[in-house]
Amino acid sequence: MAVFSSILIETDDLFRQLQRPQVRLIDMRGYVRITQGADGVDNAIYTGAEEEYRQEHIPGAIYLDWTEDIVDLDNPVPAQLADPAKFQAIMEKCGVSDNTFVVAYDAHPAMQFATRLWWALKYYGHTNAGVLNGGLGKWRRENKPVTNVVPAFPAGSFTPNIQPSLITSVDEVLRVTRSPADSSVTLIDARDEDQYYNRRHRTHGRGGHIPGAISFPREKLIHPETGTFLSPELLRQEFAKSGIPAEDNTTRCIAYCNGGVAATSVLFALQLIGGANYSNYDGSWNEWGSRDDLPVE
Repeated sequence: MAVFSSILIETDDLFRQLQRPQVRLIDMRGYVRITQGADGVDNAIYTGAEEEYRQEHIPGAIYLDWTEDIVDLDNPVPAQLADPAKFQAIMEKCGVSDNTFVVAYDAHPAMQFATRLWWALKYYGHTNAGVLNGGLGKWRRENKPVTNVVPAFPAGSFTPNIQPSLITSVDEVLRVTRSPADSSVTLIDARDEDQYYNRRHRTHGRGGHIPGAISFPREKLIHPETGTFLSPELLRQEFAKSGIPAEDNTTRCIAYCNGGVAATSVLFALQLIGGANYSNYDGSWNEWGSRDDLPVE
């Protein structure tokens, strides 16, 4: 019997399962801090939130820094996913084995750091993973327990099994832009509309968006009052309104953002409603916007 029946983990379900040894809870809190330069261009600083974790976290949670622990620090494009050896090592350090069910949570309004870990695990073949619906904010509002005790677990045994279809390269995205009539691929821009329309842009070269991409800010996935993912029915409606064939698995949905993180909220929502043909352009605007040889709208 599965530990959880869905990849979207409700707070009450997690509370009941906290003590199960086959569950590993991972705190993915962090930030993308924005400052504006004199030229009006946004500067994005990627940071973790380990000090917040040490002050208070859900009992049994291990902390991972999304800016260091699961990224390739040698890649010139910021925030790219770590290679198999590094990812395996950090998972085993957290006590994650192949049969462990990982529950990720954060405090982001769109749960994008938690979904980032969910997607990374899925890319490395670990499908026993989910995201806490509403994150730490909902957990606290319900007066569920928190602690400052940092747990220790025996090392796990994690086997990376790469699923190449879950990452799309810059060259593959470029081929899509050169075939605008190809209805078998849909590009989804998960950033806010100001970045999409070049009303604001970050220090990744140019502003705008990848030609042909549909604007779908990841905030559309979240209930504004509860801070939880919309119901499957409402998710389907939001995708349909934007012209995204979310459940047509003959069409490949490729999501991107600035650093391949917010895009994973979209991929997670696609999975929630039964979508299976999706991918993350991990380089995203950090890569695309900085290259003058790539087209921009």
